[in-house]
Amino acid sequence: MTHSSPVSVPLPSDLTADALARLSQSVDVSVREAVARHPNAPGDLLNLLGEHHPHAVLANPALTLLRLAQPGLLGGWSGETVARLAGLPDAPAWVQDAALRHESLLPRLAVADRADLTEQRMRNLACNAQWQLREAMAKRRDLLPELVEMLAADDDYDVRKAVAAREDLPGAAVERLAADAHAFVRAVVARRLDLPLAQMLALATDDDYDVQASVARRHDLPRALRESLAASDHPAVRAAAMQAWQVPDAWLERAEQDADPEVRAALARRPALPVPVMERLARDPADTVRRALLDRDDLTVDALLALLASPEQDVRLHVASAADLPGAVLDALLLDPDATVRTVLCVRPDLSAEQLGRLSLDASAEVRRGAALAEHPGETVLKRLSVDAHSGVRRAAATHPDLPAGAARALARDPDAGVRLALATRGDLQPDVLDVLRRDPDGHVRAEVGA
Repeated sequence: MTHSSPVSVPLPSDLTADALARLSQSVDVSVREAVARHPNAPGDLLNLLGEHHPHAVLANPALTLLRLAQPGLLGGWSGETVARLAGLPDAPAWVQDAALRHESLLPRLAVADRADLTEQRMRNLACNAQWQLREAMAKRRDLLPELVEMLAADDDYDVRKAVAAREDLPGAAVERLAADAHAFVRAVVARRLDLPLAQMLALATDDDYDVQASVARRHDLPRALRESLAASDHPAVRAAAMQAWQVPDAWLERAEQDADPEVRAALARRPALPVPVMERLARDPADTVRRALLDRDDLTVDALLALLASPEQDVRLHVASAADLPGAVLDALLLDPDATVRTVLCVRPDLSAEQLGRLSLDASAEVRRGAALAEHPGETVLKRLSVDAHSGVRRAAATHPDLPAGAARALARDPDAGVRLALATRGDLQPDVLDVLRRDPDGHVRAEVGA
């Protein structure tokens, strides 16, 4: 694969290293790439440029000469740069070799992720002392079967976890990993789509509750086992059981009365949740349960109104930011005790003129400023906000595209220089308003209108 800059920037061939170093600070990406390709660029400069322009550095005609002149060249470069070079599809073998010898793990991981990894490199990396490299090998779809077997018995549980997640894992390896000493590995096995029933039953009674929870989430459990896990004495297992595609109505009733909020939160996330249950959960004393409802797109008006009674600001803000809110919910939000929530309402396109008018009379200047930033506040609201007692509100009104001409004339003589400056930034001012601003006592205002 080759790479070229969007714009070719030819640089003189006789540029010195100092000149190239100065050009490497350019804000123009094409200039930086041209520096990275320049044959006079020294190694330390290529190191700096390589992280963001690896294709250009690799294409530098002097790179091979630098390598010969400075043995171990890439060993002195940053791990980030060498990783970017080694990860390029057209990275030559010598770059990959240097990456594998680099003291940083990043370049070695870049080689381990290459699609064209040779069988010999695959074998070497599968035996590497760094567990991260062995884990990277365990995740490769093209890993040799003998290496899969070897890594399934690796000393590091992260490596065994990666093996346990492989779709092509032989049955004997699945059985062995289902009895792994580490619970994290057993939990991964418990999530396998092809988990044999014998291992499923064994993992359902695992000493670790996270493993049991992984089994409880499955959709292919025998009925008796599902019932047993749903009635577990551990809340994480009971909550996991509520994530199955279909559960009996009795489970829903039991989950709603569960003493642990995580179980009730799992119920709140279920699809096709009965409306009465949804509306009761919206009044749940636990915030985790109410927050679990926020991702639903089928909340009823009563459920939304119940959530607006939540003491947590973020819950109410989430509702205020939702799409297609009914008028009754918008009216309730207008009365929210938190000015931040009311301010969010100002930019809603579905707010009525009457509702926006109420916000323009809000006790909070921040809310009134928000009303001045609404897309279509209307002439009445803009006139009101242009004479607001707070200068920050008047500044916002001064920049609104729909500002009435009369309001603009008044704001040109506003006692606050910030208001007049905001007005001066407009490109649609009438000549008489411009004339006033050109004679403004503040030099910044006069400069803005080109006086």
